[in-house]
Amino acid sequence: MASASSSTSYAATDDLRQRKPANGNATKLVITEAGREADRRLDTHESYEFGGPWGVVAIMTGFPILMYYLWICLWFYDGALVHPSSVEDVKPFLTRMIGHVAKDASPNAYAWKVYAGNFFFQLFIAWVLPGYKQEGLPVPSLNYKTLTYNCNALSCLYTTLVTSAALHYFHVFRLTEIIDNYGHLMSVSMIFGFGVSLITYLYAVLTGTAARMSGNFFYDYFMGACLNPRLGSIDLKMWAEVRIPWVIVFFLSVSGACKQYETYGYVTPNMAFMILATGFYINACAKGEECIPQTWDMFHEKWGFMVIFWNFSGVPFSYVYSVVYMASHDPSSYRFSTAGYVFIYTVLCTAYYIWDTAMSQKSRFKMQTQGITEFRKTFPQLPGCIVENPTYIQTAHGNRLLTSGWWAYSRKPNYVADWIMSLTWGAIIGTCTIIPYFYSVFFITVLIHRCTRDFERCSIKYGKDWERYCEVVKWKFIPGVY
Repeated sequence: MASASSSTSYAATDDLRQRKPANGNATKLVITEAGREADRRLDTHESYEFGGPWGVVAIMTGFPILMYYLWICLWFYDGALVHPSSVEDVKPFLTRMIGHVAKDASPNAYAWKVYAGNFFFQLFIAWVLPGYKQEGLPVPSLNYKTLTYNCNALSCLYTTLVTSAALHYFHVFRLTEIIDNYGHLMSVSMIFGFGVSLITYLYAVLTGTAARMSGNFFYDYFMGACLNPRLGSIDLKMWAEVRIPWVIVFFLSVSGACKQYETYGYVTPNMAFMILATGFYINACAKGEECIPQTWDMFHEKWGFMVIFWNFSGVPFSYVYSVVYMASHDPSSYRFSTAGYVFIYTVLCTAYYIWDTAMSQKSRFKMQTQGITEFRKTFPQLPGCIVENPTYIQTAHGNRLLTSGWWAYSRKPNYVADWIMSLTWGAIIGTCTIIPYFYSVFFITVLIHRCTRDFERCSIKYGKDWERYCEVVKWKFIPGVY
């Protein structure tokens, strides 16, 4: 393989399309001066996103209200999207909605005990359990310093599973109760989301570590001020992304299954599907945690309300509406044929395979550019998770853009597979109610917006090399479609 310097000069030629290394090894990434200049621009606030200050205030106000509304419709109104029947009914309707929140979603003692208990338990085991040390990508705002991450999510996951099973078995904490207290837990999660966002914002401002600030409080509170917040050996941004949302999502599914079993004496294939689907996710995050430091979320995205609230409340309490519905309705209303179950399970497993291997291919490739060629072995390592002899475009910035594996067909193959999985999470209850499809509808909106942000950033960062990359990998999402 050519050296980094010769690759950089090659990247400046007009006929550049792809380069294929002579072997599976990789030389270490070198950021050029042009690349540093592009990074400096990306590390300054130039324009508002999400509609600016008014837009983020609307999001921070409207999304919690929407979460309450959809939960109320599922739990109390058979999944129907209830609304005032007339102008005169607006006030009584709002009174009923507020009444449901005040009575059935109050942040009661049980919810504080369970949510805070899990929160601090996850912090404690992340602090004490051993892990795999992984170096992240160079952080431009830290003068290209690389941070080390203690990847112990897998041992934390097994510890959590054993602990919860023991607590349930000995009747210390019954898993069945989680789904019954959904509303109460959701309220506490929102308080954590708003509160932690404020604490981290104030900490960054008061310690002079704030990054890419706009000067508007509401916007900076939403986007965040901290870039790499740490508590000892724990990187809080990665910890919150892996440990909190997917633990809650998985145990909400388990709780729904426990409730079904206690009520009917069996667990439906539909509920088992959600345990499998959420289990796929939580295990993938844990077994591949060392890949997360290579993502945009870690080295560029700040830790503000947008990320914190989403991890603490948005994901766990808006992704599994199908579980909420199944836990409160007779199984006969959403039963499938055998062929239907085979089809939806097959779609889930296929989409998961593409998602898992695509994420792994990209992350392992980035590790190779840092000179890392020995990778962690965890279960399950799927076939095709590492691209042998990858092709790529060497940019003048110094980075390399992968054009092999799933990434030869789409610029975001992981997003496509991820969205298909989200669609099955709603489809598992058929057409009983449209509310569980909220996840997939909202998710595709988020993904398209995220892609727009990502592609704009790449255009600034890589310039003409990005244009060349787009000529090689023509499709943004689905090959031949879009």
